[in-house]
Amino acid sequence: MKYNFTSVALVQTAHHLVLPEQLAQQAADAVRELLAEAAAANTTRSYASALRYWAGWHAARYGIELALPVPEAIVLQFVVDHVVRRNVDGELAWELPPAVDQALVAAGLKAKPGPWTLSTVRHRVAVLSTAHRLKQQPNPCEQPAIRTVLSRAARASVKRGERPRKKTAVTLAELEAMLATCDDTLEGLRDRALLCFGFASGGRRRSEIAAADLRDLRRIGAQGYIYRLEHSKTQQAGVTASSTPDKPVLDRAALALEDWLEASGITEGAIFRRLWKRHVGPALSPAAVGEIVQRRARLAGLEGDFGGHSLRSGFVTEASRQGVALPAIMALTEHRAVSSVIGYFQTGGATTNPAARLLED
Repeated sequence: MKYNFTSVALVQTAHHLVLPEQLAQQAADAVRELLAEAAAANTTRSYASALRYWAGWHAARYGIELALPVPEAIVLQFVVDHVVRRNVDGELAWELPPAVDQALVAAGLKAKPGPWTLSTVRHRVAVLSTAHRLKQQPNPCEQPAIRTVLSRAARASVKRGERPRKKTAVTLAELEAMLATCDDTLEGLRDRALLCFGFASGGRRRSEIAAADLRDLRRIGAQGYIYRLEHSKTQQAGVTASSTPDKPVLDRAALALEDWLEASGITEGAIFRRLWKRHVGPALSPAAVGEIVQRRARLAGLEGDFGGHSLRSGFVTEASRQGVALPAIMALTEHRAVSSVIGYFQTGGATTNPAARLLED
């Protein structure tokens, strides 16, 4: 069965790969077939990117269009092309030919030459697996050989001391420093409210902050607000969380939110908006939320790799430092697995872990 998400082949030359403009639209058409109606925008973009890359890599590697079902050997070649390993000489190596690598970069399908992280390879394989399942085709990605190679690659990366890169946690100390950079201008009021809302309501994801809407915000007297989280990642996955969707926005966070809403004049729609000089624009994008966190961290003189996820990581880390019970943390974050929450407890909280002081009197 021919899978028509790119009916226009990529043209491979010795040192150049031309990506037709039609490819992006045809990949987008395939994404609409692959994804459910309620899929998140970020998921749609990531699937589109993965499908475009599969199409480009296959055309560059083999000179023909990609069709389903993809042979198991092709998927194995994709994995070894992109995952780094130690060869017999003890050197790091991967199998993607340099000319093809450069061509994919020139086509805008890769950011830079070289191997990918294992998580990126797994994501690309998972997207191809979804394509096979939804097209009811034999799925090479579920074959034992593919699973074994990916599993061994994970073990090898651990032995090399490689760990997944995580955003630096914004705990209470970092948050206070970032809030101190927010003045009483419209931008300052927005950023203060955004940081407080994202942190205090349970370490919200950047997509959840961007999607926050006034219709889901309810005043509860002098205490503050209750925000009903209607569109979380957990809910989009079709999983019913064991916690309530009601998330508190209290005390200082409530005051910051109140100041922003009053100054901006927002009475309906998105809570956090773009600003055009002195005018309030449309809703922020998830990427813009991450950029605000990064900018405030820079203004505060903080060192680290900050981003939108820093608020979520920092909330869990700070709650753990302060001895908040794990079920209470998970009720606000909506994590489904304890292992996921534990993963957020970063190095910064290690010395305050009560279990580290068992030898003290």
